[in-house]
Amino acid sequence: MSEKPYILEAALIALGNNAAYAFNRDIIRDLGGLPIVAKILNTRDPIVKEKALIVLNNLSVNAENQRRLKIYMNQVCDDTITSRLNSSVQLAGLRLLTNMTVTNEYQHMLANSISDFFRLFSAGNEETKFQVLKLLLNLAENPAMSRELLRAQVPSSLGSLFNKKENKEVILKLLVIFENINDNFKWQENEPTQNQFSEGSLFSFLKEFQACADKILGIESHHDFLVKVKVGKFMAKLAEHMFPKSQE
Repeated sequence: MSEKPYILEAALIALGNNAAYAFNRDIIRDLGGLPIVAKILNTRDPIVKEKALIVLNNLSVNAENQRRLKIYMNQVCDDTITSRLNSSVQLAGLRLLTNMTVTNEYQHMLANSISDFFRLFSAGNEETKFQVLKLLLNLAENPAMSRELLRAQVPSSLGSLFNKKENKEVILKLLVIFENINDNFKWQENEPTQNQFSEGSLFSFLKEFQACADKILGIESHHDFLVKVKVGKFMAKLAEHMFPKSQE
């Protein structure tokens, strides 16, 4: 009930520590704590907002809490995307959204924000990149989200990330995401509707095989053998789906 930021911050830190334990997550929910903490997200104080997101993140490791927290996902998503790039608030929001999308149940609620997540990935620092990748990986593991992922607009700079200067783990995780989408999308069934994917979409990025290959295979001189192997396997699988032998 306090309006003093330092009191709210202290209370939220205490709640966050308590919410780290499974038994307390039920108690906090039963005491009506979820909407109380969620209401604090409306604050303009970035430190208080971050601490509220941390509490909700800890509470979200619980199926019933997730069911009740889903009504705040759009707000958290908007706050995360519009927050200062690489800020603590943005990272806390990404962690909460990642927890909320561990299962497939609420992933569809983020469908309209996937383009923004790719933008954050391309523009963010290494910590932001890794957190966005965790979120996108959750979505990419769900076949029902593959169309939404392929429809998402991606920055033109996405291909330039595949270079030997980029962090090895970033490249590998991004390739895993692309592979999952590629594996989950039913290419043959959707062939007649491929024109639904607009220019600048992830589908378009993958469809422009030669341009994509030039950028990705350009790291064949990458010092890490695993990266080179993963890139080669991905390009082979992509070619199989987008350029089937029957069309050669």
